[in-house]
Amino acid sequence: MNRAATTAAVAVTLASALTLTACGGSSGSQASADSKQTLSVWAMGTEGEKLADVAKVYEKANPNITVKVTPIGWDVAHQKLVAAAAAGKLPDVMQMGGSYMTEFADMGALEPVDTKTFQKKDFFPAGWQQGEYEGETYGVPWYVDTRVLFYRTDLAEKAGVDKAPATMAELQQAAEKYQKKAGTKWGLSIQPGGLDTVQSFYQFLYSAGGEIVSKDGKAVANSPAAVKALENYGSYFEKGLSEKSVRPGYDVTKDFNNGSVPMFFGGPWIMGLIDENYPDLKGKWAVANVPADETSASMAGGSALTISADSEHKAAAEEFIKYLTDAKGQADWYKRTKDLPANVNAWETGELATDPNMQIWKTQMESAKVSPAQPKWTEITSKIDSAIEKVVQGKASAQSALDAAQGEIEGLVAK
Repeated sequence: MNRAATTAAVAVTLASALTLTACGGSSGSQASADSKQTLSVWAMGTEGEKLADVAKVYEKANPNITVKVTPIGWDVAHQKLVAAAAAGKLPDVMQMGGSYMTEFADMGALEPVDTKTFQKKDFFPAGWQQGEYEGETYGVPWYVDTRVLFYRTDLAEKAGVDKAPATMAELQQAAEKYQKKAGTKWGLSIQPGGLDTVQSFYQFLYSAGGEIVSKDGKAVANSPAAVKALENYGSYFEKGLSEKSVRPGYDVTKDFNNGSVPMFFGGPWIMGLIDENYPDLKGKWAVANVPADETSASMAGGSALTISADSEHKAAAEEFIKYLTDAKGQADWYKRTKDLPANVNAWETGELATDPNMQIWKTQMESAKVSPAQPKWTEITSKIDSAIEKVVQGKASAQSALDAAQGEIEGLVAK
């Protein structure tokens, strides 16, 4: 998920949270799962567009249920959810991105998941963990997301790179060889600044053994591992291997196609974009796991399905979520969207089990790291965004930039 929360939306969230915390739980009567009723569902981006087709299939098998799907753009999703929560008008079921799951759980706006119906063992650990907050689970993983390395194999041959970089040292060596021997303009595309630069940095941070906030809730943004990771990240810009200024809405696949960018970290949907938009690239690119430092680790993203605490259709909502998240439903959803299934049982048959590329995604997802449960996570990561940009532009060292971020983050971390 690409988070698009604004500062103003966060401010509204903080103001409304005081009102919402005490109002969890339905104020009306509960309809039974098999009674005639309409489920309101909000889903975002491409998922919002595709889910309506699945809902029609579900309605045929469950004629007592009408599923009303409202597609919402990710750029306005956070604001709409906040406003609806404040007004007590959340839909029965909503897609919830991992980056603000904690925020809405902290408000008391979400119904806890029945962990007898939905079991942790059936899902990737990182997918399940994104729905956990203060001893409860609030979201059932719908699809998962992580990042792997995309690289041009034909240009690698010209550059004398005979295999995918397996370590962070090899990654930079490959970037240099692409430039010097294959004539690419850049060696690696990574984000130089702006909103959510942290998502580009996570691969370096987590692989170095660093974190922003530790599992026990302490700010550790300026740990030796984090400083090492940011020094490595910044070195690509210092050496001219990565571009210091990227225009808003930059599409890396265009430069990947024309050969000016031979490597980048990307999500699973990128494979479909390349195949669809650049068919001539077939056989000239591949994916590989994140090169290892202390380990090979990537960010965990994706979305969960949640039920409003005030819904009067919780039983029917739970049945619909079961349909979407069991192994069969997940395999069907993958065929429709190419979203990575969150249910591990869906990976046991078909293309998910036999395609070598998909096994790379599966391996990366098994070690992916989830963001800690912090209600102010969007504000916390914005401080890291700023630190990265200072380093990239040569305005601060990694140590001083992260020391400054650490001081700001300490006041935002939930105790």
